[in-house]
Amino acid sequence: MTSIEYGIEAHEPADVFLEDGGHTGQLDHLRPLPRISIHAFCESEGMLQTMERCASDRRMAKVSLRINSGSIPAAANMFASAPTPNLIVIETSTEPSALMAELAPLAEVCDPSTKVVIVGHHNDIALYRELIRNGVSEYLVAPVSMADVLNAVASIFIDPEAEPLGRTVAFIGAKGGVGSSTIAHNCAWGISSLFSTEVVLADLDLPFGTANINFDQDPAQGMAEAVYTPERLDEVFLDRLLSKCSEHLSLLAAPSMLDRAYDLERGSFQPMIEVLQRSAPVNVLDVPHAWSEWTRTLLGEVDEVIVTAVPDLANLRNAKNMFDALKKLRPNDRPPHLVLNQVGLPKRPEIAPNEFCDPLEVQPIAIIPFDAQLFGTAANSGRMIAEMDKKSPAAETFSQIAHIVTGRATVKKPKKGGLGKVLGMLGRK
Repeated sequence: MTSIEYGIEAHEPADVFLEDGGHTGQLDHLRPLPRISIHAFCESEGMLQTMERCASDRRMAKVSLRINSGSIPAAANMFASAPTPNLIVIETSTEPSALMAELAPLAEVCDPSTKVVIVGHHNDIALYRELIRNGVSEYLVAPVSMADVLNAVASIFIDPEAEPLGRTVAFIGAKGGVGSSTIAHNCAWGISSLFSTEVVLADLDLPFGTANINFDQDPAQGMAEAVYTPERLDEVFLDRLLSKCSEHLSLLAAPSMLDRAYDLERGSFQPMIEVLQRSAPVNVLDVPHAWSEWTRTLLGEVDEVIVTAVPDLANLRNAKNMFDALKKLRPNDRPPHLVLNQVGLPKRPEIAPNEFCDPLEVQPIAIIPFDAQLFGTAANSGRMIAEMDKKSPAAETFSQIAHIVTGRATVKKPKKGGLGKVLGMLGRK
C-alpha cells in the first residue's frame, strides 16, 4: 500500500477568522503577556465582549484582568481610593474637544507608572497626537477586535528587542497505542534535519516514555530533574539535562521508571517549557494519552496541537471530545491538526478516513498506512523512519507534517474525484 498524502504549499497557514472580526494571523507571533494587572472600563456591550475574549486567550494566562462597566468617570472614582493597576483600558464616546478635560481627574489619581489605552469612537488624528503627547500609551478607534487589544498591550509591555520565543508543538494520541509518540519523534527529527534548526524533544510521559528507546539513548538525567527541581532550572541546567540525538536535535528524556508515583500538579511543566522556549526555536512535546489538570493546561497553552488517531469508533469518539474541549480551551487559535495512523491494518474493520473526519470538521494533515515491517524495524534499531529509508512514503509524510506544524506549509483541501475518491477506495478496502 502506498502513502496517501495531502498536497502542501510553501506559505503561512490560512487564517481562521474570529467572531469579533479579527483573525488568528494577527496573533500568530504574539508572545505571552507578562504578569501584569489590567482594569478595563467598557461603555458598550461590544467592548465588554471583546475584553471577555481577551480574558479567555491563552496568551493572557499570567495577566490579572478585571472588567468593569463604565467609562472615564468610573475609573477616576475607583482609583481615588484604590491603587492603580499596570494598565487601564477605557472605552469612551466623549467628543474629542472634551476628552482631555474628562481625563484630568483620572490623571490626578493615577500612579505615574500606570499605562492608559483609550478606545474612542472618533477617528481623529489631531486627538490621537494630543493624547500621545499627554502620556496616553495608545488610542484605538472602536470597534476593536480582541487581536487589536492584545497587540496594543503587547506593544506596551513586551520589549521589541527581546529574543523570540521558540515554537511549542504538542503531540497527543486520541487513544493509547495509536502511535502518537512515534509520530512526534519522527517529526522532531525531521524538523531538525530538514531545516537545520535546533529542536528539543521533551518526553512528558514520565513513567512509560519511549523517546530514549526510539533514539537509542540512556541519559542519566532528564525530565524528572527538570520537573522536580524547578528552582534550579535555567538554560545552563537544562543544557546539562539534554542528550544529543543528532546535530540539531536534543532530547529531554523521561525516566521511564516506576520507583515513584508521578502525581503532577497543574503547572508542573510550566517552568520547564518557559526555559525550553528561550533555548530552542522549536520544541516538540510528546504528551501521554491522559486528561488531567496538567495535560489540559499544557494543551491549552502551546502553539500547535497534533492529535493522532486510528480509524475506529473509540478513536473517533475520543478525538471528537478532544477537539471540542480544545476548541473551548483555545477559542482564538486554529483547531488542532489531525493525523490518521495505522490505516489499512489487515482484517481490522475501519471507518473510512472521510467519514472519520466529517464529524471533526477538519482535514487530516497526513494519512499514514499500516507498515509493521518498516516501523517495527526502525523502533527495534533505535532509528527514525527517514534514517531507515528516506525515500519511503512514510518518510515523505513525516517531512510534510514537519512543514505544516512549523508554519512552513498549509494543507490543501482535496479535490473531489481526486483524493476524495482515493480515500473512499481506501475506506472500502
